[in-house]
Amino acid sequence: MAMDIVTSDGREVDLHTELEETEKALREVTLMIEQSQGEVLKLSQRNAAITTHLQQVQNQFDKMPLQDIRNAYDSALDAQQRLFVMRGQLEKLQSEKSYLERFKASLDRARAAYSLPASAAASGGARGSLASVEMLVNAQETERQRLSRQMHDGPAQALSNFILQTEIAMKLLEVDADKAREELNNLKVSALSTFQKVRNFIFELRPMMLDDLGLAPTLRRYADAFKEQTGLDVSVAVTGHERRLEPYLEVMLFRGIQELLGNSARHSQASLVKVAVDMGDDRIRVSVDDNGKGFDPDSTQQGNNLGLKLIRERTEMLGGTFEIDSAVGKGARILFAVPARS
Repeated sequence: MAMDIVTSDGREVDLHTELEETEKALREVTLMIEQSQGEVLKLSQRNAAITTHLQQVQNQFDKMPLQDIRNAYDSALDAQQRLFVMRGQLEKLQSEKSYLERFKASLDRARAAYSLPASAAASGGARGSLASVEMLVNAQETERQRLSRQMHDGPAQALSNFILQTEIAMKLLEVDADKAREELNNLKVSALSTFQKVRNFIFELRPMMLDDLGLAPTLRRYADAFKEQTGLDVSVAVTGHERRLEPYLEVMLFRGIQELLGNSARHSQASLVKVAVDMGDDRIRVSVDDNGKGFDPDSTQQGNNLGLKLIRERTEMLGGTFEIDSAVGKGARILFAVPARS
């Protein structure tokens, strides 16, 4: 029996078909990740060998023929570009897998809600679960679009400049070795700067230390990085019994704070943001305060801020509470709390 539900915009969704297609996509992405990991390993080994050779070339820069120097730098550039592209592909696949796993979990919950007895379904359980799925997908797509624009305007543009700088250096090798060396040093500085930007993007997508160290250390590290990138004065205070929580809970709390910090930077014109996390025995409480221009809390009910709606939805699904204390020209304080399951 097909589980067809008509959404608020008139689209018909077959949850069973959606679930099957998601599971198939998840299997395919998992296989591609395994293949990409093998390729990254091979390219890393090749890049290490070429880097060692390049160091030897630099030590004999004044003695080697120009063609040999050019070949060495061509090989190094090619190896770095291949490794960069493959790592980017791997990160994208891992992000896709994470998204598909969360989407599948949402579909499972929606199907379970749809299968409730008629009395429970009539209370809005199935409709609410489906709305949650749609909200989750829309929020993730919005975040992907933002990261895509940042990648295009940052590292992608920088890579184009790298190619131009390399061509300039290659031409200079034939007429002025000192100028060529200077150009290559400039290229190295640019590459290091771009590498840091890429690391920041990766951290935005999924900070590895969240898995390794937990919520509190990750928040402190993220606040420092966010302060450096935006110029906002960001502080983090953690009280109570600092400890590891269930992985899904740590991710939910971190993503919520990440979204609120992003709102302060992008929309509120704030100069100061205070993040407070109270890790009580029974409840985890979070507040994010900024001194920005504030907003009308009623506007969030009209779909103007998908991120806030998603935080509220996730918090309430976990049996928690969500509050907004703000007014136009008065700054904003967002508070949410969830039961502690450590």
